[in-house]
Amino acid sequence: MPGTEGEEMRDSGGTIHGFSAPLLDGRAVNLKEFNGRVALIVNTASQCGFTPQYAALEQLYRTYKDRGFVVLGFPCNQFGQQEPGNAQEIGTFCRQSYGVTFPMFDKIEVNGPGAHPLYRFLTREKPGLLGTRRIKWNFTKFLVDREGRVVARFAPVKKPQDLATAIEKLLGNA
Repeated sequence: MPGTEGEEMRDSGGTIHGFSAPLLDGRAVNLKEFNGRVALIVNTASQCGFTPQYAALEQLYRTYKDRGFVVLGFPCNQFGQQEPGNAQEIGTFCRQSYGVTFPMFDKIEVNGPGAHPLYRFLTREKPGLLGTRRIKWNFTKFLVDREGRVVARFAPVKKPQDLATAIEKLLGNA
């Protein structure tokens, strides 16, 4: 892990493609695999008031995946302990309850000293309200263009289906 924020930014090339994380099945994935695709990165939780957003996220994924769109889910237990399960439990819940087929990563932290480097990058690229870099709650969303640059940040209350226009704009005519 890079030692300073400047090094981390330089290492990432200003894109998400310099980061990696394990999927729920333990397989390490370099986010470079998503080069050329529009991505929606979301910190998720299974026992949150926003958990039903999984259904809308899956619908977005199914609607646009053939045009080069992907949803990347990152479970997090930092908000009200609303993601207590292990990787297998999280995966089973997402598949059985919401039919999730988009990539789900292993549980991470998104704030504080243990925050995953990807989330330190995302929050630096697109701070929240009043410039805060902290993630406020589960289901904060980051929209990333085909080159891996962060173009927008959306609060948990923003419904996934309301992002369709922004996603379509980034997808273009593909």
